[in-house]
Amino acid sequence: MGEQAIQDIYPEDYAWCYGCGRLNEYGLQLKTVWDGEQTVTTYTPRKEHTAIPGFVYGGLLASLIDCHGTGSASMALHKKNGHVIGDGAEPPRFVTASLHVDFLKPTPHGTPLKAIGIVEEIHPKKFKVMTEVYADKICCAKAEVVTVVMPETFT
Repeated sequence: MGEQAIQDIYPEDYAWCYGCGRLNEYGLQLKTVWDGEQTVTTYTPRKEHTAIPGFVYGGLLASLIDCHGTGSASMALHKKNGHVIGDGAEPPRFVTASLHVDFLKPTPHGTPLKAIGIVEEIHPKKFKVMTEVYADKICCAKAEVVTVVMPETFT
């Protein structure tokens, strides 16, 4: 790892997302990178992401998974189109069509969370990202995110 994140090269007009927008000073500013054939996003929850003392709010996990999924799909299509992050080509942007999360274990607060994804193309403009979220070595959530290329009507 250590490479540039896909969110670092989103155009400014699309860099405001609460979850992954680098220009949203109040957001999470999530970053997704390749790790071999898998995608990875790591994030350390802040104090305000508490559900009950000692545990992370489930909505944070859903946000992490959501933005990890769209970022992963963007990286996969960018790669399929013959590009690497940072080569000057603008990456495709995705939006979430479906988000299904299974919360497996309470997520401890105070440890970095690691979302690991496997991307599967299911249509030229639709990708499915299977994601597992770990706190240390404990899998706290599993999810399926179906993403679609951002419609032209969003611009």
